[in-house]
Amino acid sequence: MNFGNQTPTIVVLKEGTDASQGKGQIISNINACVAIQEALKPTLGPLGSDILIVNSNKKTTISNDGATILKLLDVVHPAARTLVDISRAQDAEVGDGTTSVTILAGELMKEAKPFLEEGISSHVIMKGYRRAVELATAKIQEICVDISNNDQDNRKLLERCAKTAMTSKLIYKNADFFVKMCVDAVLSLDKDDLDDKLIGMKKIPGGSMEESLFINGVAFKKTFSYAGFEQQPKKFKNPKILSLNVELELKAEKDNAEVRVENVEDYQAIVDAEWQLIMDKLKQIESTGANIVLSKLPIGDLATQFFADRNIFCAGRVASDDLERAVLAVGGSIQSSTTDIKEEHLGTCQVFEEIQIGSERYNLFQGCPKAKTCTLLLRGGAEQVIAEVERSLHDAIMIVKRALQNKLIVAGGGAVEMEVSRYLRNYSKTIAGKQQLIINAFAKALEVIPRQLCENAGLDAVELLNKLRMAHSKGEKWYGVDFETESVGDNFAKFVWEPALVKINALNSATEAANLILSVDETITNKESQPANAGMAPPAGAGRGRGLSMQ
Repeated sequence: MNFGNQTPTIVVLKEGTDASQGKGQIISNINACVAIQEALKPTLGPLGSDILIVNSNKKTTISNDGATILKLLDVVHPAARTLVDISRAQDAEVGDGTTSVTILAGELMKEAKPFLEEGISSHVIMKGYRRAVELATAKIQEICVDISNNDQDNRKLLERCAKTAMTSKLIYKNADFFVKMCVDAVLSLDKDDLDDKLIGMKKIPGGSMEESLFINGVAFKKTFSYAGFEQQPKKFKNPKILSLNVELELKAEKDNAEVRVENVEDYQAIVDAEWQLIMDKLKQIESTGANIVLSKLPIGDLATQFFADRNIFCAGRVASDDLERAVLAVGGSIQSSTTDIKEEHLGTCQVFEEIQIGSERYNLFQGCPKAKTCTLLLRGGAEQVIAEVERSLHDAIMIVKRALQNKLIVAGGGAVEMEVSRYLRNYSKTIAGKQQLIINAFAKALEVIPRQLCENAGLDAVELLNKLRMAHSKGEKWYGVDFETESVGDNFAKFVWEPALVKINALNSATEAANLILSVDETITNKESQPANAGMAPPAGAGRGRGLSMQ
């Protein structure tokens, strides 16, 4: 067929594919991110409220931790998911500031929206934001205070940073109790790598929050026990501890293999051989002189009774991470065979005991010679309360860790944001063109943190922001919102301290997220495919929300 000069229609995308592009698409993405920001705003700061989230299984979570809330919200908008990602990244990298980074990113997008509506290219805005964040980061590095040479006790400095991290948390009323626990936990780790994964947290419902315990060593819940367990001693001083990855259980022959026998004597010989094998293993363990035997695999009733008769304590089916932390604390190594166990393979500690905590029994290893690990036993009235205590302590522990590694700090309570905002405003007056407006917009966006702190506390945000602007223009660089006097004050002098790393990371992450959203001007969403046969999975790449975003 001759088409003449007509160009044939070429179908590239499947019928029903949704494609939207242009300025309207960018503004739509910004609106989605601002909706996420609005949801998180009320949780910021010491007087921020908590959010109750109920998932599809009717499980409730009460939290004001930004990363936790965003993780539990089922965000389907592809652009808004960017905020979820930066919040998680902030949580993993620094541990705190997860709400701040999301609010900042949302505010940067909100400030960019009028420029887009006036026809300014998104690339011009992105260029201005990149320049602004470079200047902001340099300013924070310039004004931050190095506390490594401070005459004060190093521990006090860490406690102040931990207390600031707890101001917005559920545990703030018990801050003095938990601050000590956090600092003890971080200082008990190896000073070279400060691996926070070696801080174990166990949640025990019941009791008050201040009944929580810090164990300088390892604690884990009593494992499954067989008959004979109660006859074992439950307390030792300076015991020898053997850690195994060996099953000490007498198994029925039918579970292991099929054996054909012609007479009863042959069958009895097989049973005797089974008994002999496990008895040999138990005697080899006894000959090591170990007082405590721990194993990842089951320790059966025969072995339990054998150990009880010889005043040896045993625990089988110990969780893998608990056993590994125990070995790091007490020394020795995990053995996968009972033959050739030497003295150096055994660990020790000053005191081992099994105690009752709430409704559970716990095995405690304290006074460990190689203690590079610790355990926090958290108590509380309800499971949701304990879960929020755990999240709060995680944030505070990460802050103490960062403060120990990087001894550069700034004042919190919106002080550093106001100082950087003032600096960027003054800088914007020295340049001409559109960049002046964009850098000024970045400076205005930073004020969202002190403004939201005031609003959440029920204070007059307009009045306090004016006071802060005046104070910073006079050189009071550490002036921020003071919740005690419901006014403004020098937050550095009041020890409202945060690691500079938290602020730098939050600013960079928020700007990257804003620029990423601004750079996407087309979204293509594949139509959800219907499988040809019921029960078949749709082809890869199909599904609502899966899409291609291109610049």
